[in-house]
Amino acid sequence: MGQDGYGNRYFEARDNSDSYDRHKRRWVIYNGYAEASKVPAEWSGWLHYTLDEPPTRAPLKRREWEKDTLPNLTGTVHAWRPQGSLTRGGERPAATSDYQAWSPE
Repeated sequence: MGQDGYGNRYFEARDNSDSYDRHKRRWVIYNGYAEASKVPAEWSGWLHYTLDEPPTRAPLKRREWEKDTLPNLTGTVHAWRPQGSLTRGGERPAATSDYQAWSPE
């Protein structure tokens, strides 16, 4: 049916003979590792039958405020690591004056 910007390829069965419901089967073959967050919104809508036509035939309008889909980077070297996390050395900045430690009475 088509291919997205990540190189993922999308397919639809010719008929619904192997379907468990009334829909034709739709699936994706990922380019690289299989991660569902690598599927752009327009293709995700088509895969889940929210959209009848694939984005190759009926592209969705992009609004100026919409951002591109980003894959989930958790567990990769590109994952966000906040200051003070163990993967960044575990050093936290000193507390500012707006913090008061609690002590039991």
